[in-house]
Amino acid sequence: MEENTAQTTTTTTTVRSFETRAYGRGGLTVGPIGYGVAALGNLYRALPDDVWPGCVPAAWDAGVRYFDTAPHYGLGLAEERLGAGLQAYPREAFVLSTKVGRVLDPNPEYRPGDTDIANLFDVPTTRRRRFDFSRDGVLRSVEDSLTRLGLDRIDVLFVHDPDEHEREALDGAFPALEELRSQGVVRSYGAGMNQSAMLTRFVERTDLDIVMCAGRYTLLDQSAEADLLPAAQARGVSVAVAAVFNSGILSTDRPRPGATFDYGAAPAELLARTERIADIADGYGVSIPQLAVQFPLRHPAVATVVLGADSGAQITRNAGLADAPVPEALWRELEHEGLIGGDR
Repeated sequence: MEENTAQTTTTTTTVRSFETRAYGRGGLTVGPIGYGVAALGNLYRALPDDVWPGCVPAAWDAGVRYFDTAPHYGLGLAEERLGAGLQAYPREAFVLSTKVGRVLDPNPEYRPGDTDIANLFDVPTTRRRRFDFSRDGVLRSVEDSLTRLGLDRIDVLFVHDPDEHEREALDGAFPALEELRSQGVVRSYGAGMNQSAMLTRFVERTDLDIVMCAGRYTLLDQSAEADLLPAAQARGVSVAVAAVFNSGILSTDRPRPGATFDYGAAPAELLARTERIADIADGYGVSIPQLAVQFPLRHPAVATVVLGADSGAQITRNAGLADAPVPEALWRELEHEGLIGGDR
């Protein structure tokens, strides 16, 4: 597939859902929007049986061809449901990533009615997760994921949330992933985290070629601009940006009562800042969610934005957020007001 980039003119910046960008160094390409399928693992609540089967088809119909999952999501349920949904489509037509670092074991202490809601997933605890960043743990995780997915291969593997396990990841997981890539088992590998500092160290100390950074390059938190993005650009590493709505505050045209930022109550300063951005955007007929999705895509290191959704309608709405033109004058006004840019 030919690589294209979003086109910038003197009046608007337009990102089209059918345009693709290089994703890693292994020849993969992705569109501006990927579907992160944690909701298929019953994140926060169980999805009805007449809802979850429509999620992957809705994403496909909206032009999404990149799907990201993890064993952590619903104790493997998200992988199982994603794999079932993707069976209808040609394997060469989509890019799939999952993660390593947590392995799932049978739970001998399970009692009927026990759920994993303490870890945010409304699923029975017939399995339990444990961290394992060793070579053997990585190999087992990949084998188990392939079984749950029911697919013949995984394109991208991420080391998942090694915040307290940096040394184990460097000594065990990354060499194992390098081995898998060199053998052609996967096309690319990297790490996915909610912070930019450790991701930057991984970019500098390993030969990974993709990272997924959640919540640290958004309209309200641009901290990755100071470390991760320049490091990734220098090393030719692709960046996927997740959690662009910062858990909710940026998902609506105006912050709702009780709006959250990074899964806690949004501070007054951020609420006021979001309102100010909305005031400016209103003058251009642009919404906060549109800005939240398109802002990261303006950086040359960013290949895609990964969005979660728990219904077909939400997926369709999210995919469309990359399509509507955003006037370049709006970005310039936000920069002039100190609302984007700099080291936030």
